[in-house]
Amino acid sequence: MPHDQPASAPGPAPADASDHDPAEAPFLGLLATGAAAEEYERPVLRARAGGAAAARLAALERAKLLALRVRTELEDRRRREAELSALYATAHDLAGLRDLDAVLRAIVRRARSLLGTEVAYLTLNDPAAGDTYMRVTDGSVSARFQQLRLAMGEGLGGLVAQTARPYVTDSYFHDERFRHTRTIDSGVRDEGLVAILGVPLLLGSGVIGVLFAADRRERVFEPGQVALLAAHAAHAAVAIDTANLLAETRKTLTELEAANEIIRDRSSVIERASDVHDRLTELVLRGGGVQDVADAVAEVLDGDVEFTEPGRAPAAALDRSRADGHAVRDGADWVAAVRAGGEVLGALVLRGHPALDPVDQRTLERAAMVTSLLLLARRTAGEAEQRVRGELLDDLLDAAARDPRLLRERAARVGADLDAPHVVLAARMSGAPISDGDGPPRPDGTDRRRLWSAASHLAATRHGLAAVRDGGAVLLLPLDPDGDPADTAREIAARLGTALHVPVTVGASAPVPAPAARPAAVADAYAEARRCREALCALGRAGQGAAAADFGFLGLLLADTRDVDGFVHRTLGAVADYDARRGTELLRTLGAYFACGMSPARTKDELHVHVNTVAQRLERVGRLLGPDWQTPARALEIQLALRLHQLSAAVTRETEE
Repeated sequence: MPHDQPASAPGPAPADASDHDPAEAPFLGLLATGAAAEEYERPVLRARAGGAAAARLAALERAKLLALRVRTELEDRRRREAELSALYATAHDLAGLRDLDAVLRAIVRRARSLLGTEVAYLTLNDPAAGDTYMRVTDGSVSARFQQLRLAMGEGLGGLVAQTARPYVTDSYFHDERFRHTRTIDSGVRDEGLVAILGVPLLLGSGVIGVLFAADRRERVFEPGQVALLAAHAAHAAVAIDTANLLAETRKTLTELEAANEIIRDRSSVIERASDVHDRLTELVLRGGGVQDVADAVAEVLDGDVEFTEPGRAPAAALDRSRADGHAVRDGADWVAAVRAGGEVLGALVLRGHPALDPVDQRTLERAAMVTSLLLLARRTAGEAEQRVRGELLDDLLDAAARDPRLLRERAARVGADLDAPHVVLAARMSGAPISDGDGPPRPDGTDRRRLWSAASHLAATRHGLAAVRDGGAVLLLPLDPDGDPADTAREIAARLGTALHVPVTVGASAPVPAPAARPAAVADAYAEARRCREALCALGRAGQGAAAADFGFLGLLLADTRDVDGFVHRTLGAVADYDARRGTELLRTLGAYFACGMSPARTKDELHVHVNTVAQRLERVGRLLGPDWQTPARALEIQLALRLHQLSAAVTRETEE
């Protein structure tokens, strides 16, 4: 320092001690502390401010650039290490997942996290439909975007899938490298996406889908980020393949378990079928009956099996079983027709088994076949008895002078009681020809033979008699004390029609109190039953059943008993009873009404009452007789009943006088 200057005067700044240090020294500290890039300018600025020599400044500049390169390299290494750690963690996480949906969600969620994007999503190819579809999204808010389906080659994803290479766009709507479609663009616009990166999901050389990362603003995806997402996609494809293989393995194991269960069930069913076959064979050999067959099948099938007559079985199911030749389902039950040729003998009904195994179904059908054989055998054995029943009924119809004691003995041998009330029924198939002779049906009379067989079987089950006569069948059946011949006729017509599958017309007689005591009454009753049957046919009511009481006043002509009082009571009983209880004059008003030509005005003059009184009485009559009482047919019956009632009352008065 010069001596002529004061000690306190400022002079040039002394050289920084760092001028003598290596130029790299200040930057090593910055690298060690991980300082920001802008911190690397400060050593150069301090040296320049301190008046460092040009050589020193150049050395510092070179050291700065070298330090920045080192810093960049270190950051790249740290980033790659972090990415590799993230990929390792992702692979580890994916390896622990077994459910495909969980795998796909984890892939998309981790892709969004790795690249720090707002949205990530994954599409999978659908080989069956020939397109690709959105499978999983993370960060998406648009329902339309989440449901996108696109054809192969459409959009950015189509380009990735076609080329099997990653593609990135900084601005989706301004990028013309791929084919835009209205559907895809609408979905992307709804989601608000701008920058999109897509990488293929590769299995071998094939693309199974595309993994995307996207932002809602313009963004440049660095090559390292593209490589990172591609590496993640490679792990994801392996995880997807593994999950699919596990799912297929589980499905195969489930199918194998189901197959084993089916084999076990089939073995059990076959054992049951063998068991029922042995039981049915034993039943036939030892002469078992229909109920024995039903019990055996019920025990093997673990259900309730019942044999039912044709008229008591479900009609629709019975017809289907007869037509198909197989057991058919009827709600929760199964019905197997018991048939012989075209004739239905009944049905086996298995109750409470809505889901029946095919082998068990065949077992029920086999039991129905055995039942039909047993019934045919029983029918063959019973034909002699049926002929005996027919001969006994023929004697009742033709030989009125037979000894009642002998008739009772013959009836007892076939289980009939001719001292109880009976009804005579005349039955004929619709359109059946009338035979000139009596006796059993001729060999060529197929319809008459079927009618005789069905009628004989029905008579035997009800402890009655049956025979063939006049081209039809005649039955003599017991009648309960409160039984109605008309109801019996309708029941027999329905049951015979069901058994024969053709309409059967049945006429019934009035009750015969004791056929053995008065054999001649049976012939008279048969004549009455025939008249009723022919009346049904003449009136277009073929296939129905009726007695004389069903024909109104015509019944007086058809019936042998001429039950006038019964006809009057059936026709006017309600009105007569009302007059008796209330002391009214409805019958007198009714008679005057018809006598005056059904004119209320003339009726009121005849009765010397007000016309409103006539109207009120006729309204009461309508409520008692029914709304159709003034129709021509009903009016005729009512007038005849009124005339008979008046005659009966006059006769009674004369007798009393």
